[in-house]
Amino acid sequence: MKMYSESQAATLAGLYHRFIEDPGSLDEQWKGFFADLDDEAKAVIEKLNGGAPGAAAAVAGAAATVGGAGRAGVGDPAVRAATLDSIRALMLIRAYRVRGHLEAKLDPLGLKSVEPHPELDPKSYGFTEADMDRPIFIDKVLGLETPTLRKIVEVVRATYCGPIGVEFMHIQDPAQKAWIQERIETIRNQPAFTVNGKRAILERLTAAEVFEQFLNKKYTGTKRFGLDGGESMIPALEQILKRGGQLGLKEVVIGMPHRGRLNVLANFMGKPFSAIFSEFEGGAAHPEDVGGSGDVKYHLGTSSDREFDGNTIHLSLTANPSHLEAVNPVVVGKVRAKQEQGKYGDRSEVMALLMHGDAAFAGQGLVPETLDLSELKGYRIGGTIHFIVNNQIGFTTNPINSRSGPYCSDVAKIIQAPIFHVNGDDPEAVTHVARIATEFRQTFHKDVVVDMFCYRRFGHNEGDEPAFTQPLMYKAIGKHPTVRQLYADRLVSENTCTEPETAALVQDWNERLEQDFQAARTYKPNKADWLEGAWSGLDIARGFDPRRGKTAVALDTLREVGNGLARVPADFNLNRKIARQLEAKRKMIETGKDIDWATAEALAFGTLLIEGHPVRLSGQDSNRGTFSQRHAALIDQETEETYKPLAHIRDDQARLEIVDSPLSELAVLGFEYGFSLAEPRALVAWEAQFGDFSNGAQIIIDQFIASGESKWLRLSGLVMLLPHGYEGQGPEHSSARVERYLQLCAEDNLQVVNCTTPANYFHVLRRQLHREFRKPLIVFTPKSLLRHKRCVSDLEAFGPGSCFHRVLYCDQLPSDPKDAKQVVLCSGKVYYDLLEEREKRGITDVHFLRLEQLYPFPVDALAQELERYKHCDLVWCQEEPRNMGPWSHVGEFIEEVAAEVGFARPRPRYAGRPTAASPATGSHKRHLEEQARLVDDALTLGKQPIGRIQSRRSQSEARQKTPAKGQAAE
Repeated sequence: MKMYSESQAATLAGLYHRFIEDPGSLDEQWKGFFADLDDEAKAVIEKLNGGAPGAAAAVAGAAATVGGAGRAGVGDPAVRAATLDSIRALMLIRAYRVRGHLEAKLDPLGLKSVEPHPELDPKSYGFTEADMDRPIFIDKVLGLETPTLRKIVEVVRATYCGPIGVEFMHIQDPAQKAWIQERIETIRNQPAFTVNGKRAILERLTAAEVFEQFLNKKYTGTKRFGLDGGESMIPALEQILKRGGQLGLKEVVIGMPHRGRLNVLANFMGKPFSAIFSEFEGGAAHPEDVGGSGDVKYHLGTSSDREFDGNTIHLSLTANPSHLEAVNPVVVGKVRAKQEQGKYGDRSEVMALLMHGDAAFAGQGLVPETLDLSELKGYRIGGTIHFIVNNQIGFTTNPINSRSGPYCSDVAKIIQAPIFHVNGDDPEAVTHVARIATEFRQTFHKDVVVDMFCYRRFGHNEGDEPAFTQPLMYKAIGKHPTVRQLYADRLVSENTCTEPETAALVQDWNERLEQDFQAARTYKPNKADWLEGAWSGLDIARGFDPRRGKTAVALDTLREVGNGLARVPADFNLNRKIARQLEAKRKMIETGKDIDWATAEALAFGTLLIEGHPVRLSGQDSNRGTFSQRHAALIDQETEETYKPLAHIRDDQARLEIVDSPLSELAVLGFEYGFSLAEPRALVAWEAQFGDFSNGAQIIIDQFIASGESKWLRLSGLVMLLPHGYEGQGPEHSSARVERYLQLCAEDNLQVVNCTTPANYFHVLRRQLHREFRKPLIVFTPKSLLRHKRCVSDLEAFGPGSCFHRVLYCDQLPSDPKDAKQVVLCSGKVYYDLLEEREKRGITDVHFLRLEQLYPFPVDALAQELERYKHCDLVWCQEEPRNMGPWSHVGEFIEEVAAEVGFARPRPRYAGRPTAASPATGSHKRHLEEQARLVDDALTLGKQPIGRIQSRRSQSEARQKTPAKGQAAE
């Protein structure tokens, strides 16, 4: 038979490009042939024998020989037949690259038969059984020149339909796609481990299996969320470190769920077995003297160093709650912080390794939120390796009820990550794809996914009965050999080791674990690792003293920073309105008067920067600010280039990052929390667009920020900036839910402030880094006060001798304290409403005290201020409804302090909005009426306190007296 030669391949390429450039130059048969090709076939023919557009001229002569003198016709029927064979074969190959994973042997249990896919059948391309042994020219594709069709099918099935299925053709970057294609096709995607490598895999499988079986024997029915059925993950993780170390990896931050965590802690991280057994016996994970509530053993983290081939890699497993996937952005944020500390050369040296369950990866919205961060300038870390332990089940929910797509990993395609599906019963294949994934991350600095199909030998936990809901699956699992058994038999059959050797491995591990089990009876943790590394030199908070820190700054330094805020390059095309704002800032600094909120914040940032403290702020619209107040990034009006004055105060200042985040609260706050865990010497802040929206990140707030120190001994100095204030903007633009943060406060876990002066805001920000400990800081920031003429401070309030004040009185008292009859305590913006109304009415016997810090409650400072007012009535005034805001938290504190001071009536009277289901009204008119009423209530003397029940009755009576809209009064 006449073969399809290289010149004929070049002819085909030339003809195709002539068709693209000038279809009329070809005869009708060739025109019809090329016009009928689908996009995949056209993509294939583009690659045929160097078919670049410039090749058309080079092959014009050869093309002419096909169609006769001067015109390219169909010519020799053999040429046409060979041409069709080549194109069809290449289309078939491409189909396997795209769809081959659909026929891969991925399920260890084989519960569902693999359905043939028509695009993978040669018959779909016009081939018959008679064509299988005919050689076809494919021009080195698959590394073959003129293989038979049978050989082509054999190769593509071995590469794409074995125990590994690869999804990579959705990637748009040609270099990444070509790299994966070459990496797997040159070796037919077949693992090739040495004898020592195979023995090492068996040893790791044995360690993993025996550990789980030992725990099951000693603590039958106790929750451990074992790795039984997914043990291949352990040698795969080792391969990531081994290959990563060869490629420059030096540190890995790990996040994972509870399933398999104890195995990872013991057999991957190197946590002592005795420590784990001690925790099963009820022992503490940390020394008793460090305090804290602790957490269950399958939530805890640890750190260690591992060495492979002379390369030492530091590992840290991040503690996490039961909320699946919540740890993802925390890990990514930690990695970013470590990458920017100057210890490493580039991002490839520190990596995030995230392990997932199949149901959680498909179901939790935090997964795509975190994936979305991966390519963003302010958040990228050079790629994460995602390892999915695909049990093919949720708690009791089958995949068909938990996701719409064929794979739990489909969500990763939003960032064009390659996905390697692999059969967990083939530990060599799992380890092989882990190596490829590591190489991909280190080469392209992109996320990559390993989806290991396995099973869960027991229920969701070891006390569950899974046969209630999956009887067929668990019948199959009950008969199914373990991963170690299968692999040991395989190695014995290929003479890599003997049965006595595999049995000895099991016995050795059982004996070691028994020794450690006996030692656990006397095991005690000797130290807590919370003040090491980057945290060296810091301490925990002790007592409830003022904790002011040294936050004052020399006036010359303040002027230097202030002048820097107003300085831009001479050739920078500044927006005219911004130019006026910068001039106003310059005058503030020059005169030392009327410094507003945004300028005070910038002074805090700038002074920290020149002291050597990095500053990082992220949030939606943080550069400009939600209320157009910050303008940290100036935009050239001609080129749109960016200039950040705070980044150019001094040449030797620390790093500034102010990042406009994606429209996500949960992932971004988690990222910044993680960043703060790894970088205690930076001011790390997250800003909500409106404080109302922060509840979109409630999991991070509740499970990490509020309780992380108590549960896991993990400190954080994260700052949350939450715009808050009632100004008639409706129920979703008024309240940052002060009450929820105060409800979380206990055991000195948080700091909650609602400042009323720019200077106090300046000091509370600087205070974060000028004390020997770190605590999360919640700041309820203003909106209308950003431009309020009275909400300003003099430069002296930032200078020597100044500090943060937890309680503030009025700068100018309306009368001597002895002449006062009532003291109104409040917090935040409502103070200015009260002040203006008091002045308007000419009231002199009502004085105000502002609680700038709501937690830790300033007992000593408030007692000192109240001492002068023991003869007065007390009122608490707030804008929020009675069941919201600070009232439920501060009322009892105020009463106790007043009683200790000696007040005859220590219980404060409430003045504010009545209880409500919604934070605020949507009617501006009603808002003004409510605001006027609560201010009047606070300023009126002699009123009796009204309790919750009486208040509810009054509300009910008022509603009955008010006719419904459109209804006439009776």
